[in-house]
Amino acid sequence: MGEGARASVAAVDLGSGETVCRGGGVFVTASVVKVDILTAVLLGAQDAGRELTGVERAYARAMIVRSDNRAASALWDGIGRAAGLDAANARLGLTRTVGGEGPLWGLTRTTAEDRLVLLRQVFGEGSELNGASRAYVRELMEGVVPEQAWGVPSVAGAGTVRAVKNGWLPRDATGLWVVNSMGRVMVGGRPYLVAALSDGNATKERGVALVEGAVASVLS
Repeated sequence: MGEGARASVAAVDLGSGETVCRGGGVFVTASVVKVDILTAVLLGAQDAGRELTGVERAYARAMIVRSDNRAASALWDGIGRAAGLDAANARLGLTRTVGGEGPLWGLTRTTAEDRLVLLRQVFGEGSELNGASRAYVRELMEGVVPEQAWGVPSVAGAGTVRAVKNGWLPRDATGLWVVNSMGRVMVGGRPYLVAALSDGNATKERGVALVEGAVASVLS
């Protein structure tokens, strides 16, 4: 771990239910909050008894698959920014995630444990999200472009189906990087949900290495 950098990781074996958490604390989300934004959009559509519009689907795909920030900002505004995000996350059982101020969705704060709660809502059962909504989030997370499929998938063998959303952000005040990864991966034939958060990284590359090391430490 680089000087001043810190990390927190949480994982659950979906087969046994065994959960492992290492490190702790609250971290800035960067783009992993895009999964929260999408689930908030889907909950709103469910409540209204409608399908997503073509525009919403285009934004959702760009936001998750390519991590497009303009698409995220459009959907963030559409859900009512932090108020809408916080309300949706409360329904989903997240207790330590707080939306960023104004247009700054990337400065939402969260914990690795809350990331697992959200992943369970997407990849588990008994969710506030209906089956179609869960399948849609999974589809987009499984379609993330290869150059953004680092982090959680790093522990899987070649050809293994993975679902991931990563986030990376240099902080203006320090120049240090936030680097995060969350998703579902198969290891040894067993499905795991994993979330790894980090900050204080001197470079994005060091953050990626820190996150991938944290993921490996709980899945080895």
